[in-house]
Amino acid sequence: RPIDLAERRAARGDSGVERGLATEGLVLRAQRGDLAAWSRLYQLHFDAIFRHVCYLTGDGVLTEDLVQEAFARAMTSAASYDGRSSFVTWLRGIALNVVRMHWRRARTTDRVRGDLRRLQSVAPGAGTPDQAHVQDRRMQVVYEILDTLPGTLREAFVLRELEGLPTAEAAEQLGISPGNLAVRATRARQRIRTELGRRGWLDAGGAP
Repeated sequence: RPIDLAERRAARGDSGVERGLATEGLVLRAQRGDLAAWSRLYQLHFDAIFRHVCYLTGDGVLTEDLVQEAFARAMTSAASYDGRSSFVTWLRGIALNVVRMHWRRARTTDRVRGDLRRLQSVAPGAGTPDQAHVQDRRMQVVYEILDTLPGTLREAFVLRELEGLPTAEAAEQLGISPGNLAVRATRARQRIRTELGRRGWLDAGGAP
């Protein structure tokens, strides 16, 4: 389904506290083998994990498969969740590992994601269809460039700049310090800007 960049803000709206409280009780039940509780956790957090994976891959169709795999892995390892981070952060970590495994498989089989589907992250109020198409194509180019970056830079840029996670949360997700995250995101942004300029995709302000 279409991914709206504004949705990442709505997902952290005024229902966040209630969702967190509901999640705590559901997790305890799920860890005891309550499938109904796990089903509810899936319903509560599917959209957040789908957005997370879609930002990482840039491919909505692929995302469907990877999200299902991530939730399957989470269900089989629910007992390992210890509450040191939020449940959704724990789920995002599992999803990130699933995406990393996909990337490794893709490299091993020499698969190149040059056949990216139309990216589903057109900003709201993009204007005319032509403007939306240009923005859509621009984001596709960004993902093509991201494919060429080292995984450490790509992940930092996606989590911080595209998905918009807070610095502390993104750093925790990657197991690095906030300072290291900032360095990686900055290096990625510089390399993307340079390549966008080379391809003629920078706007007047020079921002990617």
